[in-house]
Amino acid sequence: MTDVDANDREPGPTWRGRVVSRTLDTARTRAEQRAQRLLDAAFEIMDDKGTTEFTILDVVSRAKQSLRTFYQCFDSKDELLLALFEETIREAVDELRAAVDAEDAPLARLRAFVVSLHEQCDPELAARRPDAHNRRPISEFSLELARSHPEQVEAMFAPISQLLADLVNEAKRAGQIDWPDTRVATALVLRCVVSTWFEDRLTRSAGLRISAEDSWQFCLRALQGHTG
Repeated sequence: MTDVDANDREPGPTWRGRVVSRTLDTARTRAEQRAQRLLDAAFEIMDDKGTTEFTILDVVSRAKQSLRTFYQCFDSKDELLLALFEETIREAVDELRAAVDAEDAPLARLRAFVVSLHEQCDPELAARRPDAHNRRPISEFSLELARSHPEQVEAMFAPISQLLADLVNEAKRAGQIDWPDTRVATALVLRCVVSTWFEDRLTRSAGLRISAEDSWQFCLRALQGHTG
């Protein structure tokens, strides 16, 4: 085998390039750590107060950071809340995947998704893990975030929508549901579950609240084409 000519080899980074890269990596790591401390502090405040009604000063004080550090990481409290919402969605996606992966049959996997999503929309129904934050404050504020930052919120929900679309397609291929348009079916299931949570927040009578199983049975009958 002929050795590769030295002139044909890709040149490695120069010492200047290595120094700059190392400096940027270190600065990036420190910035991420500072931002994470601010996020953790904000989550702790929401856990304590049960609300998003806190100030930037509350956060920097809890995080033992400066205002300058805060504004290096986030432009405003709204951007911080978007970051908190993004973290909440990421945790929710992990839990949805775990619930789905615990089942084998396509219809059982779809049911696990709907039930788990219903419980996540109303955090009081879901068993709180020891390491889980109180999701109610950010869940309730998500309506305001969706109004003020629709594109970002839509992008954050994309992994949930994609997971549901995959499950709907699995059930269709198995012949267990009968809905021609996966995109429409996905949107309808998501809207059904989320709007049920919203309506339940307005319902004072516990007897009129919709259970996770009710949500699933409604979605199942619709997806299977039942009219009676």
